[in-house]
Amino acid sequence: MKAITICQPWAEMIARGVKRIENRTWPTAYRGPLAIHAGKSLAWLKRENAAEWIDRYGVALPQAGEMAFGAFIAVAELVGCVPVDELPAELEDHPFAEGPWCWILANVRRIEPIICPGQLALWTPSALMMPKLTAIS
Repeated sequence: MKAITICQPWAEMIARGVKRIENRTWPTAYRGPLAIHAGKSLAWLKRENAAEWIDRYGVALPQAGEMAFGAFIAVAELVGCVPVDELPAELEDHPFAEGPWCWILANVRRIEPIICPGQLALWTPSALMMPKLTAIS
Protein backbone atom coordinates (compact mmCIF):
# COMPACT_ATOMS: atom_id res chain seq x y z
CA MET A 1 0.00 0.00 0.00
CA LYS A 2 1.11 3.53 -0.79
CA ALA A 3 -0.06 6.82 0.72
CA ILE A 4 -0.49 10.38 -0.49
CA THR A 5 -0.79 13.50 1.64
CA ILE A 6 -3.49 15.83 0.35
CA CYS A 7 -4.32 19.27 1.68
CA GLN A 8 -7.68 19.94 3.24
CA PRO A 9 -10.43 20.43 2.11
CA TRP A 10 -9.62 18.15 -0.85
CA ALA A 11 -8.71 15.12 1.28
CA GLU A 12 -12.10 15.44 2.98
CA MET A 13 -13.87 15.54 -0.39
CA ILE A 14 -12.15 12.28 -1.33
CA ALA A 15 -13.13 10.69 2.00
CA ARG A 16 -16.75 11.74 1.38
CA GLY A 17 -16.67 10.05 -2.03
CA VAL A 18 -17.31 13.33 -3.84
CA LYS A 19 -13.84 13.87 -5.33
CA ARG A 20 -12.93 10.86 -7.49
CA ILE A 21 -9.88 12.52 -9.01
CA GLU A 22 -6.70 13.72 -7.34
CA ASN A 23 -4.86 16.30 -9.44
CA ARG A 24 -1.09 16.21 -9.55
CA THR A 25 1.62 17.81 -11.67
CA TRP A 26 3.24 14.42 -12.12
CA PRO A 27 2.05 10.97 -13.22
CA THR A 28 2.44 7.69 -11.37
CA ALA A 29 2.64 4.13 -12.63
CA TYR A 30 1.43 2.85 -9.23
CA ARG A 31 -1.98 1.17 -9.14
CA GLY A 32 -3.53 -0.35 -6.05
CA PRO A 33 -4.50 0.55 -2.49
CA LEU A 34 -3.88 4.18 -1.59
CA ALA A 35 -4.12 5.61 1.91
CA ILE A 36 -5.45 9.18 1.88
CA HIS A 37 -3.60 11.32 4.40
CA ALA A 38 -4.98 14.77 5.23
CA GLY A 39 -2.21 17.33 5.61
CA LYS A 40 -2.02 19.31 8.83
CA SER A 41 -1.91 22.79 7.28
CA LEU A 42 -4.96 25.06 7.26
CA ALA A 43 -3.39 27.33 4.61
CA TRP A 44 -5.25 25.90 1.61
CA LEU A 45 -8.55 25.84 3.46
CA LYS A 46 -8.18 29.50 4.43
CA ARG A 47 -7.68 30.44 0.76
CA GLU A 48 -10.97 28.91 -0.34
CA ASN A 49 -14.11 31.02 -0.76
CA ALA A 50 -17.11 29.18 0.66
CA ALA A 51 -19.52 31.18 -1.50
CA GLU A 52 -17.86 29.90 -4.69
CA TRP A 53 -17.77 26.22 -3.74
CA ILE A 54 -21.41 25.41 -4.48
CA ASP A 55 -21.18 26.93 -7.98
CA ARG A 56 -17.75 25.53 -8.73
CA TYR A 57 -17.97 22.03 -7.23
CA GLY A 58 -21.65 21.46 -6.49
CA VAL A 59 -21.01 20.88 -2.76
CA ALA A 60 -20.53 23.07 0.28
CA LEU A 61 -17.03 23.85 1.50
CA PRO A 62 -16.45 21.79 4.67
CA GLN A 63 -15.65 23.73 7.80
CA ALA A 64 -12.39 23.10 9.66
CA GLY A 65 -14.25 21.47 12.57
CA GLU A 66 -15.66 18.83 10.20
CA MET A 67 -12.23 17.66 9.07
CA ALA A 68 -9.23 15.84 10.45
CA PHE A 69 -5.73 17.23 9.92
CA GLY A 70 -2.42 15.35 10.04
CA ALA A 71 -4.11 11.95 9.81
CA PHE A 72 -5.09 9.12 7.49
CA ILE A 73 -8.80 9.58 6.81
CA ALA A 74 -9.60 7.18 3.95
CA VAL A 75 -8.37 4.28 1.88
CA ALA A 76 -9.04 4.08 -1.86
CA GLU A 77 -7.95 2.19 -4.94
CA LEU A 78 -5.82 4.13 -7.40
CA VAL A 79 -7.13 2.69 -10.67
CA GLY A 80 -5.71 5.07 -13.26
CA CYS A 81 -3.55 8.08 -14.01
CA VAL A 82 -4.19 10.06 -17.18
CA PRO A 83 -3.68 13.56 -18.53
CA VAL A 84 -6.76 15.72 -17.90
CA ASP A 85 -7.62 15.74 -21.61
CA GLU A 86 -7.70 11.92 -21.69
CA LEU A 87 -10.18 11.32 -18.88
CA PRO A 88 -12.75 8.57 -19.45
CA ALA A 89 -16.09 9.89 -20.72
CA GLU A 90 -17.81 9.43 -17.34
CA LEU A 91 -15.26 11.72 -15.66
CA GLU A 92 -14.76 14.38 -18.36
CA ASP A 93 -17.05 16.85 -16.62
CA HIS A 94 -16.06 15.94 -13.06
CA PRO A 95 -15.92 19.26 -11.17
CA PHE A 96 -12.66 18.36 -9.41
CA ALA A 97 -10.78 17.36 -12.60
CA GLU A 98 -8.16 20.05 -13.13
CA GLY A 99 -5.00 18.11 -14.00
CA PRO A 100 -2.53 18.27 -15.47
CA TRP A 101 -2.45 14.62 -14.30
CA CYS A 102 -5.64 13.07 -12.94
CA TRP A 103 -5.24 10.19 -10.52
CA ILE A 104 -8.50 8.22 -10.73
CA LEU A 105 -9.79 6.85 -7.43
CA ALA A 106 -12.35 4.10 -6.81
CA ASN A 107 -13.76 2.18 -3.85
CA VAL A 108 -13.11 4.97 -1.34
CA ARG A 109 -13.66 4.01 2.30
CA ARG A 110 -13.63 6.59 5.08
CA ILE A 111 -11.79 5.49 8.19
CA GLU A 112 -11.53 6.78 11.72
CA PRO A 113 -8.62 9.25 11.65
CA ILE A 114 -5.21 7.74 12.34
CA ILE A 115 -2.81 10.49 13.42
CA CYS A 116 0.44 10.32 11.49
CA PRO A 117 2.90 12.80 9.97
CA GLY A 118 2.56 13.22 6.22
CA GLN A 119 5.18 13.24 3.51
CA LEU A 120 5.70 14.66 0.05
CA ALA A 121 5.09 12.60 -3.10
CA LEU A 122 3.83 9.02 -3.05
CA TRP A 123 5.04 7.33 0.12
CA THR A 124 4.91 4.07 2.03
CA PRO A 125 3.31 4.17 5.48
CA SER A 126 5.52 3.04 8.35
CA ALA A 127 5.53 -0.51 9.66
CA LEU A 128 3.51 0.76 12.65
CA MET A 129 0.80 2.28 10.43
CA MET A 130 0.57 -0.45 7.81
CA PRO A 131 -1.39 -3.03 9.89
CA LYS A 132 -4.02 -0.39 10.79
CA LEU A 133 -4.43 0.59 7.13
CA THR A 134 -4.35 -2.85 5.56
CA ALA A 135 -7.00 -4.11 7.99
CA ILE A 136 -9.36 -1.64 6.28
CA SER A 137 -8.55 -2.46 2.68
